[in-house]
Amino acid sequence: MFVRTAGSGDLEAIRSLLVETWHDTYDAIYGPARVTEITDEWHSIAALTARLDKPHSEFLVADDGEAISGMAFAAAIDDGKTVMLRQLYVRPAFQGRGVGGMLLDEVESCFPDANTVRLEVEEANEKAIAFYLAQGFAHTGSTANCGSGQSGIPALIYERPIVWAD
Repeated sequence: MFVRTAGSGDLEAIRSLLVETWHDTYDAIYGPARVTEITDEWHSIAALTARLDKPHSEFLVADDGEAISGMAFAAAIDDGKTVMLRQLYVRPAFQGRGVGGMLLDEVESCFPDANTVRLEVEEANEKAIAFYLAQGFAHTGSTANCGSGQSGIPALIYERPIVWAD
């Protein structure tokens, strides 16, 4: 398994991964119809394409040479001092195998001026919260609008410092 920058040829596979992962995670929370509505908007090919060239960001995939098993998208905020992890998803069949940790490590390495990683997570997503706590994140707040705009989806905010080796 290796982590690399996503390209336009990966977008269909990334969308498939996101749809599968979202239904697996969120159907019990929001219901299948709402999850389909969200994935159709947030994870459309057009939305994913816009992320490819977004300034001050990284769009990564975990690839084993045959299939994409995970993806991450992050952007620098606060004059580059904070990395906002917008997405980190691993196919259900690959969860618990270190893929998420690999993606997280690579995201951090892409932002050498940053000293903090921040993310938002649905409070009912216990698996994700357990993963982030195990990765050294701490709960620092909450938002009524996860993602961008006025999504109306509440989320918890977690952060961890980036420790650079000398």
